[in-house]
Amino acid sequence: MAQKWAVLAVLFFLPINLVEAYNMVSVEAGHEAVLSCPYIFKVSLLMVTWKKKCSSCCLLAFRGDHNETKKINCSERIVWKYSPDSDPALRIHPVNLGDEGNYTCEITNSEGNFYYSYSLTVIVPPTVSLTYDKSKGTVCQASAGKPAADISWIPAGNHSTEEEFHHPNGTVTRVSYRGWGNSTLSTVTCLVTHPATNQTLSIDLTNASPSLPYLLIGVSAGFAAVSGVTLCLIFMCRALWVRQLAHGPAEQSATRSSTSTPFHEKRKTVKPPVLPESIYENYNPR
Repeated sequence: MAQKWAVLAVLFFLPINLVEAYNMVSVEAGHEAVLSCPYIFKVSLLMVTWKKKCSSCCLLAFRGDHNETKKINCSERIVWKYSPDSDPALRIHPVNLGDEGNYTCEITNSEGNFYYSYSLTVIVPPTVSLTYDKSKGTVCQASAGKPAADISWIPAGNHSTEEEFHHPNGTVTRVSYRGWGNSTLSTVTCLVTHPATNQTLSIDLTNASPSLPYLLIGVSAGFAAVSGVTLCLIFMCRALWVRQLAHGPAEQSATRSSTSTPFHEKRKTVKPPVLPESIYENYNPR
């Protein structure tokens, strides 16, 4: 009994100031974050202050006896959720990566000072893609996510490799490569797991297999061969035609000579034709 009274006496004489442990809050980027600062006392509120822990961060305060609010280094996205004298909750909308950090709400009334602390984490969903690379196989990429996304394959296997790229804003890009070798699978699936989203992407290997480049090369070579043969035929026909044009008149003259008067008959002197006298009838020497 005496020990019970001793414990109660110690609790009774403890300071009124209370410090509550951090509350973890995670909000997706672009959404609304509400940090509550519960006020359940019947006595009037003297002051409530919200501040982010850094030298030049936002400070939002309300003084009850003067019904006055004060805002320092706060953007337009950071406001009171409700009326600060009744429910001094803090609202941040829309949330971005710059809002991450530790926030503290301090309530002051006639009974003392009371603290509520929060650790705000901003989640960024990644941009997901699934492609095929002839040297690396299928490539599943989750870009600029926070935290980094988890990537798995269906069907599962131990032949995948991963890479990570960390960006200055805190986001992470994760890439998984999976080579299928001589697999007879027609479709593979990539699973991306993230606190903000879960996505499933599939790719048809029949349209993205390594044999596709060789097929394209074969088609191109066949087309080139057909084009070459066609051009050769065109040039041969043109050469033959030119040759015929060159030898055509000689052959025609030889043909005409073979059908004309024999050579010994050509040596005979051809007498000039006798002109009729009618030509000189009206001739005047002058």
